[in-house]
Amino acid sequence: MSGHVIGVLADIPIGEGRAFVVDGRQIAVYRMRDNSLRALDAACPHRGGPLADGLLDAGIVVCPLHGRGYDLGTGAESDGGPPACPHTATADADGTVRVVLGP
Repeated sequence: MSGHVIGVLADIPIGEGRAFVVDGRQIAVYRMRDNSLRALDAACPHRGGPLADGLLDAGIVVCPLHGRGYDLGTGAESDGGPPACPHTATADADGTVRVVLGP
């Protein structure tokens, strides 16, 4: 398996995000209600808000500081602002969570 091991699936409650350091970068990893994972840079591109603490809704995370929304698949900002960098997060059959960093 490729990617950086960051922990286990049980570390991320369903419907929430958690921040991890991956290769020196802060990454927010989200566990969706269907148990799939999404990942973005942990700092909001707008003003550095903690995206791991944002609310999730329909594939969007909302920054808790200023309410900017980011698509969890693409990182696109809902109002056309600078995007958050998307990453790939997966869970192995044993629950090990891996992240492959985006660009």
